Amino acid sequence: MRVTPCQAALAGAIGLNLLLLYCTWRGPGGSPPSCRPPRGVPGVTVLLRDFEDFENDLTGTARSFASLPVPVLVVAETAPYPPVPLPAGVNLLLLRPAADRPPPLARPELHVRTRHVALVPDGTRPVPGLLERMRDALEEGAGDTRLVAAPVGSVPLRCLELRLEARAWTARYGPGAPGLCRAVEGTAVLLLRTRDLFALPFPLTRPVPTALFVQAAFRGWGLRVMPAAFPAARRPPVSPHGRWKTENLAETRRRRLMRDLGIKREVLADGRERWYGCSKETARCFGTVHARTPQYLLAGRWTPPCCLRALRETARHVTGALEAAGVRYWLEGGSLLGAVRLGDIIPWDYDVDLGIYREDVGKCRWLAAVAAAGEPVEDAEGFLWEKAAEGDFYRVHYSRSNRLHVDLWPFYPRGGVMTKDTWLGHPQDVEFPESFLRPRVPMPFAGFTAMAPNNARAFLELKFGPGAVENPEYPNPAVKRLGQD
Repeated sequence: MRVTPCQAALAGAIGLNLLLLYCTWRGPGGSPPSCRPPRGVPGVTVLLRDFEDFENDLTGTARSFASLPVPVLVVAETAPYPPVPLPAGVNLLLLRPAADRPPPLARPELHVRTRHVALVPDGTRPVPGLLERMRDALEEGAGDTRLVAAPVGSVPLRCLELRLEARAWTARYGPGAPGLCRAVEGTAVLLLRTRDLFALPFPLTRPVPTALFVQAAFRGWGLRVMPAAFPAARRPPVSPHGRWKTENLAETRRRRLMRDLGIKREVLADGRERWYGCSKETARCFGTVHARTPQYLLAGRWTPPCCLRALRETARHVTGALEAAGVRYWLEGGSLLGAVRLGDIIPWDYDVDLGIYREDVGKCRWLAAVAAAGEPVEDAEGFLWEKAAEGDFYRVHYSRSNRLHVDLWPFYPRGGVMTKDTWLGHPQDVEFPESFLRPRVPMPFAGFTAMAPNNARAFLELKFGPGAVENPEYPNPAVKRLGQD
């Protein structure tokens, strides 16, 4: 069979592409006999990641661990400034991509050849053989043990349990029992298998310990604490300005990390809480709701806890203003469902609904101002009252920035039936006998007492159908049903 020059060129191009594809798959380097250096050799690589540019012990930490000897890599977004003289053999790996830098430098995992890696805090000093003992403890541990921690300095580590409630956007810490650690409190060297570290979506995000603990908890990984400690270097006290910069950077990094991990609330072991979601000064955590199904439901989550907190605060404020003005109101729709089931907002709801008597609108100064001017009005506590664009009803927003809101639906009696002028086509959007409101009754809701129809179950079954109280469902089951998470 005669091969034409065109066929020979095509075959050569295909072969070259296959070779390039093989080398890309195996990794860069091009050193014989493969396209990359061998991986997975015994040993431990030390990664220095948690340090500050402006005040650090990076040179001393790198030099002391390089003397063991073990491979030492300094990992940073950009080169430290002021420049830090690194000992011979210690490499600097930059995480931030740059157009003039080859890709491997943005992929530190390609430079770790050992089977295990240790993340070492700045200012730590080595103990001969301790990294190897940590490695042995990891390999001899129970099946779910993927992390080993050893303290740095004289303060022992505190073992913590860490429970992640992904649907509630919450990380909850508590005292841990021996053998049940999911996190530790205190400065620690952390050792794990290289393949485990770089299988995580955020392997080197700062603060490194928190990032590893949360990602490990999502995967059910266990953590073992070693009693032996690494010494801490003697360092001069951090300057007040340096302390201020460190604290601000730590807060910024932690907020960025929690955003990336999808956590909006941390409940600490002592009961204190840290919040990372929306506030009065920010936009709410989700965008415009389509087909009565917010985006977080499609992602398998429920209302972010910061949004529920803001809704509770707004509902309390609005009902207080209505009561003070003598406006007759009652819990409506899904808000009444939540009050009957839980005494609270339904965990996946995104607003609060109140009915009001239309003839009482003028009694509330804020509603009267909106009705008269047709423009939004901000009250003394920063809540924004406005006429809804969709029809003849009102909204009270948490703030100008954060559009979490309470809807106020003006009803009026007609022949003993409560009706209104705007209907949005929701299944529960129906008329009802005024007798449900004579009298209205108090009901626990969202941490306070609100007014409700006098026969809540019958009212809800009229609106939602039989079994509405006992059979929870998402707002639009045609889009997403409860239990499909």
